[in-house]
Amino acid sequence: MSLDIQCEQLSDARWAELLPLLQQCQVVRLDDCGLTEARCSDISSALRVNPALTELSLRGNELGDAGVHCVLQGLQNPSCKIQKLSLQNCCLTGAGCGVLSSTLRSLPTLQELHLSDNLLGDAGLQLLCEGLLDPQCRLEKLQLEYCNLSAASCEPLASVLRAKPDFKELTVSNNDINEAGVRVLCQGLKDSPCQLEALKLESCGITSDNCRDLCSIVASKASLRELALGSNKLGDVGLAELCPGLLHPSSSLRTLWIWECGITAKGCGDLCRVLRTKESLKELSLAGNELGDEGARLLCETLLEPGCQLESLWVKSCSFTAACCSHFSSVLTQNKFLLELQISNNRLGDAGVQELCQGLGQPGSVLRVLWLGDCDVSDRSCSSLAATLLVNHSLRELDLSNNCLGDAGVLQLVESVRQPGCLLEQLVLYDIYWSEAMEDRLQALEEEKPSLRVIS
Repeated sequence: MSLDIQCEQLSDARWAELLPLLQQCQVVRLDDCGLTEARCSDISSALRVNPALTELSLRGNELGDAGVHCVLQGLQNPSCKIQKLSLQNCCLTGAGCGVLSSTLRSLPTLQELHLSDNLLGDAGLQLLCEGLLDPQCRLEKLQLEYCNLSAASCEPLASVLRAKPDFKELTVSNNDINEAGVRVLCQGLKDSPCQLEALKLESCGITSDNCRDLCSIVASKASLRELALGSNKLGDVGLAELCPGLLHPSSSLRTLWIWECGITAKGCGDLCRVLRTKESLKELSLAGNELGDEGARLLCETLLEPGCQLESLWVKSCSFTAACCSHFSSVLTQNKFLLELQISNNRLGDAGVQELCQGLGQPGSVLRVLWLGDCDVSDRSCSSLAATLLVNHSLRELDLSNNCLGDAGVLQLVESVRQPGCLLEQLVLYDIYWSEAMEDRLQALEEEKPSLRVIS
């Protein structure tokens, strides 16, 4: 039994209705509900008599240190079996981490803790780690994004990693831990027996000099499935240092996020060797890197090789033009693994989109999700897109947001998607301007075809 409420301001009457459910539900999520410290006594009392609770999320409520303290008291009973606790963006500060640290010592069932978007600071993180180091604490997943941490927090975190063999996931993205802090974290992981599955270090001040340490982690942690390094200055040099780890026989990485990392077509050459070799790699984001059409060509040639089994490719904002679309068209025709292509914010134009349609129109196409937002597409492309939607039986989601489409182009799309033979389930048209008559037409379309969602 679950109580899952989001973005609802709870009146006193509504709150009175919900309190009995807080005492019974296994999962309680009250996210962005305008809760403050004043409600926390009620929450604490309800949790104290709820032996079924396994998950509690109060994300996006201004509870403050005192409110969080009160809620945690409700979890201080022998029958509590909570496994997942989310206090993201709850106005918790470093001063409140002492109580949280004590709570961790008394909750041996807790496996997942989300504390992102709270200004804990280094002092608060130090207190938190003292609780995490307690033998009674068996936490496996910790999220600390946007927590105002510096390199000084990395040694306490490294100590936790060394001491916890069950640790599986660490998120420290969007903290200024910088090169020195990342080096300390990597050393902690090298020394740790933990079977880490996910490491997220986006926008942390990583440089190419850290990539040799990260390479060692990828090579030595056969359990690692997800590595997120986006918005760091790796460059082609750093990627070249990282790739030997990705190529290591023990590496089974599934997801690699290296968006906005200063990678060019030169870096694509190193990455393509990984894609050709590692069938385990399924999701790759290169968004925001200046790959250009040459980088696109290298990627597409690799996607046509049998060893590459990538399922999701994000190349948004990569400086592509129509010149690369014949390569992507070949991929859409021949590749039997790629299910999602995010190619938005590239100047493909009508000519490029028409090339893509040729690939999508072939019987062998398996792509399910295509993002073409902000690609300089006009009404002239809509006849090709409309025709493709009638013959393609794999595509389920199409995003054409922020393109220069008008009533004439949208009408062509509508006429295709309303046909029983069109299997599209979601059409996204944000920032497309049409007449009131077209608005009525789209609403009627959704009523006529319940399986279709038009998002605008």
